Amino acid sequence: MEYANHLKEYAPAWSAEHVEEEVARIRKAAGERNRNAEVYKFCYSAIDLTTLSCNDSVASVTEFARKAAEFYEKYPHIPNVASICIYPSFVETVGVAVDGTPMRITSVGGGFPASQTYLEVKALEVAMAVENGADEIDIVLNVGRMLTGEYDEAANEVEVIRSELDEDVVLKVIIESGALKTPELIRRASLLSMFAGADFVKTSTGKIDVAATPEAAVVMCQAIRDYYEKTDRKVGFKAAGGVRTPEDAALYYTIVEEILGREWLTTDLFRIGASSAANNLLSAIEGKPVKYY
Repeated sequence: MEYANHLKEYAPAWSAEHVEEEVARIRKAAGERNRNAEVYKFCYSAIDLTTLSCNDSVASVTEFARKAAEFYEKYPHIPNVASICIYPSFVETVGVAVDGTPMRITSVGGGFPASQTYLEVKALEVAMAVENGADEIDIVLNVGRMLTGEYDEAANEVEVIRSELDEDVVLKVIIESGALKTPELIRRASLLSMFAGADFVKTSTGKIDVAATPEAAVVMCQAIRDYYEKTDRKVGFKAAGGVRTPEDAALYYTIVEEILGREWLTTDLFRIGASSAANNLLSAIEGKPVKYY
């Protein structure tokens, strides 16, 4: 399908300077009202607790997932994380460990993290992850195609992968905003992903030097808002990579609140991809150091 022409229906991105001014405004708002235990509890519940390491093993992932499942008993007063995010080969491992809990299973796929393989391989990998029990799939938009202006080709890859999934499987598309760099390319990548069927747009893989930034989040949330105004379809936002502190989480929460509204502040529409942030959020919620993950 031709997607690039639809970009003309949308206004261009703000300038980098304008985006920086908006981040400064929202950062101030976050400090004034959203650095508190209730916001931190929600942010914790929005985490996709992630392990995507070259040294992951069945044993380590089983232990990782087991601790997450035990959280329900250890901290009954705090909503647990939204999902566990792992490589496709560990989907079944996590499924066994979290069986009987409401926790969802997220698998990266589609040639993560570079997206540099055959489209048939990407589609098969995603299909296998779902067959093994994944509820949600995180794929990477083809950054090389975006940088060379092959917008239809990049979006069509997303469309093909989306077509392999049942409607109840959540598809998150990572635009790798740190590689795209400019507000305009970040906006185009976000819109193209949504045109092609993304349920979420996600900042980054966490595998390159520049991961999630508030500036990228502002541009992406503006694109989500503008897309919703034209289509009436709500698409979620996920910040991932470099989200480490409660203050980081509260800032992304406030960006969503300010640009998209409080109706987006549900785990169906807002996620944080993190593992290091979990400990720090728990500490902030409990008012004491908590070493759990």
